[in-house]
Amino acid sequence: MLGAEANEVDEVVWPAVASHGSAAYLWGLYRFAPETIDVTAPIRRRAKREFRVHFSSILAAEDRGEREGIPVTSVSRMLLDLAIRARPEQLDRLLERAEELELLDLHAVEDVLDRAGGHRGRGRLRRALSLYQPDPSFTRSRFEKLFRRRVLAAGLPTPSMNFNVDGYELDAYWPDLRFAVELDLFETHGTRAAFERDHVRQEELKLLGVEMIRVTLPRFRREPETVMRNLAALLARRRAELHRP
Repeated sequence: MLGAEANEVDEVVWPAVASHGSAAYLWGLYRFAPETIDVTAPIRRRAKREFRVHFSSILAAEDRGEREGIPVTSVSRMLLDLAIRARPEQLDRLLERAEELELLDLHAVEDVLDRAGGHRGRGRLRRALSLYQPDPSFTRSRFEKLFRRRVLAAGLPTPSMNFNVDGYELDAYWPDLRFAVELDLFETHGTRAAFERDHVRQEELKLLGVEMIRVTLPRFRREPETVMRNLAALLARRRAELHRP
């Protein structure tokens, strides 16, 4: 068991380590240092004003590391600790950032989860980690993974990812409704030639009886709830259209 968290203590004694937001900053997952320094310590005492001290009766060797000469929780343990209060999209971004920095070790995360006992971040981190597990649907970008996760969380029908219709590959597709969502990234749609191809493609698909909407990554990150609400309404409308006498 990893032990409890969020208990205040008096002074920092070894093997106290930087943890939570401070660990995220030291590992490079946060751009700016948090105002309050988070540490995890093995005994309960009162914290000094500038510190927020968390208690863990056991912090295994594999849950500790060193960064810039400072003792710190491992990336996996840090993700577990932050999962307690992080919103789903924040946790997704932390995992994504760890992957970008080549710090994400899925085996290490699974190990820390297996030892987590009643830690309050366990369920949230395991749900977030499901995006990185093998899946029958083939997704080729983090955007697709995040979109599919949001669709499932919203209770909507599961789309087929990267589905081929008459030679056109669709990012997310509901075959029974002949409805598609194109997930737009500037990197793949940022040229004039791509802009022209996209419009021809959408026209050809419409002629094939496929309705399609486009969702950009910036918008999805800014207002995911609105995107899901609109998608639910459009799927319901499409279902009604197809079943109209």
